[in-house]
Amino acid sequence: MQLLPVGLTYFAEVARAGSVTEAARALTVAPSAISRQIAKLEADLGVPLFARHPRGMTLTDAGARLLAHARRTEAESAALVGELRQGDGSEARRVVVACSEGFGRRIVPRAMAAFRREHPGVTFQLDIVPREEATRRVVDGIADVAVTYTMGPQHDVRVECAVVTEVVAVVPGGHELAGRERIGLAELCAHPLALASSRTSQRELFDLGARMEGLEVAPVLVCDGLAPLYEFVRGGGGIALVGDLGDLDRGTTGDGVAYVRLDHPVFRQREAQVQTMLGRRLPSSAMQFTGLLVSLLREAAR
Repeated sequence: MQLLPVGLTYFAEVARAGSVTEAARALTVAPSAISRQIAKLEADLGVPLFARHPRGMTLTDAGARLLAHARRTEAESAALVGELRQGDGSEARRVVVACSEGFGRRIVPRAMAAFRREHPGVTFQLDIVPREEATRRVVDGIADVAVTYTMGPQHDVRVECAVVTEVVAVVPGGHELAGRERIGLAELCAHPLALASSRTSQRELFDLGARMEGLEVAPVLVCDGLAPLYEFVRGGGGIALVGDLGDLDRGTTGDGVAYVRLDHPVFRQREAQVQTMLGRRLPSSAMQFTGLLVSLLREAAR
């Protein structure tokens, strides 16, 4: 059910699609109807919302601010409709969470299980996506909350919690490094390595640290999935790298592997964050669950 005014709905779709023609196709309406609504919005507000180009349209500063308002309104409207349909709605509501894969292994699903013990009427949807996509889904109102890794300041979301994270090496049980608390990059690179692709923040920082140390690195396996990396390590193929939050229980070993911290300042540039939409008032259940995630993330970082 759509509660946004038609003009705002059309405006938001043009902003997403980048052109009136594509927006009209997505909404199954005539392009002229969308153009009229956009023109009316701009006339009513007295400012241009889009810069027109031969190959499409881009938002002006005013348009970007209006889009943020439209996304907040749309997300709150959807939450209100759900609550109205379920009566009170304070407990019986779905919470949508987007997170990167590491957080989807332990921290987030455990938080969901713990939350449902106290709030059995709440249901969850968990979307495992790349780190930038998790943030985008919160910005667009697709997800209520995101748990992800970031590098650098975040301006488009409200950061509920941020903790600096290191990176750890996953080694086979019984490996010569298994009993160590920390190792340096040079010692790590003396072993066969399984690394994520250069699209990940972890790999970007690893490559930066290797260049700083003058190390030549030729990984024997490049893979973005955590499960294959763990199986590769268990099978004795080499050593893998993972984030130290979400991927493991601090100070523990198990599942045929052990964890050893990497000692290099470059990895302290990365943060684990809990993010929500900037300016949005979350429904009660999503707000309470966000609070639980914040407490668990801070506890894991100690």
